[in-house]
Amino acid sequence: MFKRYFWLPVGAVILLGVWWSIGRGHSGQAAPSGQSGAGPGTVPVVAGRVERKDVPIYLDGLGTVQAFNTVMVRTRVDGELTQVLFKEGQEVKTGDLLAIVDPRPFQAALDQAIAKKAQDEAQLGNAQVVLARNTDLLQRKVIDQQTYDTSKFAVDQFKGTVAADQAAIDNARTQLDYTQIKSPIDGRAGIRMVDAGNVVHAADTSGIVILTQLKPISVVFTLPEQDLQELLNQNGAAGGLAVDALDRGNTALLGKGALSVIDNEIDQTTGTVKLKATFPNDDLKLWPGKFVNARLVLKTQKGATVVPAEVVQRGPQGSYAYLIKPDKTVVMQTVKVGPTENGQTVISSGLTPGQEVVVDGQYKLQPGAHVELVSPQGQPQTAGGQSAGSRRRGKS
Repeated sequence: MFKRYFWLPVGAVILLGVWWSIGRGHSGQAAPSGQSGAGPGTVPVVAGRVERKDVPIYLDGLGTVQAFNTVMVRTRVDGELTQVLFKEGQEVKTGDLLAIVDPRPFQAALDQAIAKKAQDEAQLGNAQVVLARNTDLLQRKVIDQQTYDTSKFAVDQFKGTVAADQAAIDNARTQLDYTQIKSPIDGRAGIRMVDAGNVVHAADTSGIVILTQLKPISVVFTLPEQDLQELLNQNGAAGGLAVDALDRGNTALLGKGALSVIDNEIDQTTGTVKLKATFPNDDLKLWPGKFVNARLVLKTQKGATVVPAEVVQRGPQGSYAYLIKPDKTVVMQTVKVGPTENGQTVISSGLTPGQEVVVDGQYKLQPGAHVELVSPQGQPQTAGGQSAGSRRRGKS
């Protein structure tokens, strides 16, 4: 029995020796990928520098593209539509002939008005001759005053009749001109809504075609009413502030334009104010009815202190960043942040250009921790900010 208990402590000593050997074997292995051989207590982080840049300050809103002008082309006279001279989708200019209504009834009315005027002018001439004769006879006391007055008023009556005839001629000529339907604007013709051979009426609710002016074009968008004062401070009411139109994913620039007008009231149901911007649209990337993201450049902050947006962390005491000291230790630096644009955050206070800050790896840090700078791929960074691996590849 003594021998049996004697071997128990011996076995325990052997097991401890095996465990110690295995532990040493693991500690001699290479450091895990991403730590780049960091020493004990050293945390690998990606670093970046605080920079000074000019940063545009944007106001973003959802907008809708609208044609600069839209016209429903209708006939202004009744008659048969004899010709349609435009093609659907065609670009037209102001004054281009689009369609013709049968002009024959209107030409006949014009001719009749001209003939009526000629008839009344002849009667006016006769009345004027009688008046001249009666004037001489009245002076010689051959006729009485009443006869003279009758002839005089007859002349005035026929003058009025001739003037009315001229007005009838002008009206008939205008009606005849209306048989030629012309484009009132430069624009693009839409889908034809009536074909040649149909009888059209001035009272028809539907027209012949809709013309839309696409060059230039407008974008109507909204901003929160809180932004209105900033707009007014930048003289936005006078227009001219730059506006960019982007697609729904904010990835493609569709056009650059300028603010043309701020609406004269705030929508109380939504708490927003409506704005309109004008775009040249020479490449026709903007199309009426399209939804776009409008970015109004409110101002440009000159020489702003900026860092990558990932640098800024939020904590119970507010925003902070991990500042890398020359001895490669980190300290939590309280910062006051401004707007973030294109992945860059403006720092109002707390950091100065040229300082080095942690961009990635903050979750493993504590104030005072030692860090090793690595590239985003996990390789050590050189003094120039280039990873050692990429430097070697460049040399090879």
